[in-house]
Amino acid sequence: MPLKNYAVLKGRPINNRLATGASPHYQVLVSENGTLHRIAINVRSQDGSEVEFLVRSRFEHPINDMLTELPEGLHPIESRPGGVALDFIRGNVAQPWEFRPLPLSASGPDNDLNEKIDAYVQRAMSDELAMIYAFGETWGPENDKADKYFGFKPGRGVHDIHYNQGNPPGRFAAQNGPWQDGGLIFEFPGQRQWTAIFLKFQTQAWHSDDASGDVIVQPDPDHPNLPHIPVDPNRIPPFDVPDGLVRIIAAYVNDVRTPERETVTLLNTADVAVDLAGWQIADKHKNRFSLSGSIEAGSTRVIVMEDPVKLSNKGGIISLLDARGIKVHGVSYTKEQARQPGRTIPFQS
Repeated sequence: MPLKNYAVLKGRPINNRLATGASPHYQVLVSENGTLHRIAINVRSQDGSEVEFLVRSRFEHPINDMLTELPEGLHPIESRPGGVALDFIRGNVAQPWEFRPLPLSASGPDNDLNEKIDAYVQRAMSDELAMIYAFGETWGPENDKADKYFGFKPGRGVHDIHYNQGNPPGRFAAQNGPWQDGGLIFEFPGQRQWTAIFLKFQTQAWHSDDASGDVIVQPDPDHPNLPHIPVDPNRIPPFDVPDGLVRIIAAYVNDVRTPERETVTLLNTADVAVDLAGWQIADKHKNRFSLSGSIEAGSTRVIVMEDPVKLSNKGGIISLLDARGIKVHGVSYTKEQARQPGRTIPFQS
């Protein structure tokens, strides 16, 4: 059963409290036009393991424009593509190898989750134009009960500010679901900058079922952010390709000609050719274009898109699926990136 009250809170951060060993959550007090909420951010797993984090210091994604249009306040979100709902994998907001585990607290500068989160919260609190967007599950209002950290009444807030799928069978599997991931996004209008913080537990698998959010590919115990897909270098391709071995490095989405010609450029980082038979490229509406042939070792290949795939000039996501239907790479681009006709959009990750 997915989260019951998935929502995004938009407001001004006005106070904070660092996580401690007794309370492994970083706390943020948020005001939305005077109404107070608390954001509780997990910085240590209940099993004591370190939480994995990713800071996207310049977060560029199609949902940014939709978030700007939201008024301050708490907004319920429908868990589906095409809206403001977060999904780390289906929304192409991150790659699995970008996440790194960090302790709650450690001696020295800028080397623990408290410090990583606190740097951006402090910056947002000192910038009167900055906004924070907290994605997760809501609680409250708790009538006649004061918040236990900041003392306001009634107590209310947002928690589960992390990846909310891929949990293994057990206590937290009931919370699995697609398009309901948590996260923190900061908007700094004065600098025209967006920053995102994404968190994930090490026990959570990256690949999950599109309908249930349950695990479909077990993580490699030695490399928990990559799927457990053994590749035999002596085996003749096709073989099961790990995430990112073949990746999207560019897209041409805004042609000056009519009809438009749209392309996606792939790079094979492997030292062997990869058979693309059965692979597909999907757009933000999950329309799919089937691939054929192969891509040579260390080479690029430009794929000309055909119906039904459409690469919108208003921003979108592009996903690469292998022959099993598993997403092995994905990217996103904004309306701003697509606004110049005839320019190719490069992707870094």
